Amino acid sequence: MQTGEYQPAKSVIRVSPFEGHTSYAPYTCTQCAEGWCMTACPVGAITINAVGAKDVLDDKCVGCKLCTIACPYGTMFYDPGTRKAFKCNLCGGAPACAEACPTAAITYEDVATADWLGDFAVERTARVLAEAR
Repeated sequence: MQTGEYQPAKSVIRVSPFEGHTSYAPYTCTQCAEGWCMTACPVGAITINAVGAKDVLDDKCVGCKLCTIACPYGTMFYDPGTRKAFKCNLCGGAPACAEACPTAAITYEDVATADWLGDFAVERTARVLAEAR
């Protein structure tokens, strides 16, 4: 979530220590094909944006945290200040982390996005919207 302020606690990049803290590896949302966060969301607040990233819609998110529990990679987060979930959304196709990385350790490659969830998403969205009415 880009805010223009230095807020490490709200970073969507985490660093995992290995070998007794002798080496470290950064990780963030892999935009996995399974989309566990998206399928766990009971209100359909997580969608796929134009660049193929799962995106949390703040106006729909109710802050239940089910997506944070469902993500097997630990890359869905909850902001107690806004009471909303958040995650990497690839900054609309121009990830700030890749642009700012001084060693080019973080890169972004724009590849074709497969419609791996199309039919299911259409059916589920219709069902969720019908139940909400």
